[in-house]
Amino acid sequence: MLELRTLESDDWPLWRELRLAALAEAPYAFGSTLAQWQGSGDREERWRARLSTPGAHNLVALLDGLPAGMASGVPGEGAENVELISMWVNPSARGKSVGDYLIQAVERWAAERGATTLRLSVMPDNHKATALYERHGFTDTGEPGDLLPDGVGRERVMAKSLAVV
Repeated sequence: MLELRTLESDDWPLWRELRLAALAEAPYAFGSTLAQWQGSGDREERWRARLSTPGAHNLVALLDGLPAGMASGVPGEGAENVELISMWVNPSARGKSVGDYLIQAVERWAAERGATTLRLSVMPDNHKATALYERHGFTDTGEPGDLLPDGVGRERVMAKSLAVV
């Protein structure tokens, strides 16, 4: 059974577990590194702050009661834009619609708050994630994304229009 759960700041241990797993399993997929969130970066107040971002909607997916994935929706530039960030599905849960449910939940939340566009950034060589986003109607905006650690490449920015609720 697949269940989605909205997180509050008190749920930081669960978010921490998934985020550290994501950064360890897919370091190529994120702008942050595992090293940045370990050691001195691994502090309860930092995890709570991440889950307390004003206007954010933080979700985890539980598959048969076990943490299987995560995603967040955060306000973007202007009230009409929302960004999908921190998207990750545990390899053992891939192919079981976890990513689909997370994206759909963020889309619903964004539309309910009046957003008309859902945006995201994805690493240019993350073809599986890009295919997932394209299946959900995201297209390349052609805008330059954030600079990659190599100082040359840029993240790929994708967006989709949302139906107003």
